[in-house]
Amino acid sequence: MSRVVTPYEGSGHRPWDASAAIPAPLCLHRTPVLPEWVDYNDHMSESCYLLVFGDSSDAFFRYFGIDEHYRHDGHSLFTAETHLSYLREAARGEPLRLTVHLLDLDAKRLHVFHEMRHGDSGALLATAEQLLLHVDTRAGRVTPLPPYLRERLTAIHTAHAALPRPRAVGHVMGIKTPSVRP
Repeated sequence: MSRVVTPYEGSGHRPWDASAAIPAPLCLHRTPVLPEWVDYNDHMSESCYLLVFGDSSDAFFRYFGIDEHYRHDGHSLFTAETHLSYLREAARGEPLRLTVHLLDLDAKRLHVFHEMRHGDSGALLATAEQLLLHVDTRAGRVTPLPPYLRERLTAIHTAHAALPRPRAVGHVMGIKTPSVRP
């Protein structure tokens, strides 16, 4: 069985320009809904939404400097938690445009929020809120980000601080009406 490969593998990362404006939010990933992502309901399968959000995360990582070389040196970002909200269906071939908003960070963690929109209409299709951990893969433990990545992420966070906090952030799942007890 082959492993999951993002569309950005092998592309490295772009050089960081500390003087460049940072878009808020960042739009780093676009893709059509591929035929292999469509399920028996003739829409994008739920697991494929997460796959596409993962590709958006990989584009984000490369934006601020995490690529194959960084991972080869024994560090990476791991997802600790993800909350997906499916709002509308996406059909085969439809264009998708993804954005990422850096909500918060500390020495070892990133809190990000992705939006998936229809590439033509702009309709919001899905969101993903994620908590990411910086990991020393050789030691198998969470470890602080190096100062140069922390500086870049702080710049992104500062640029994104002007964005409104998405309503879905921190959403708790549950049934709001009293449950029927047997």
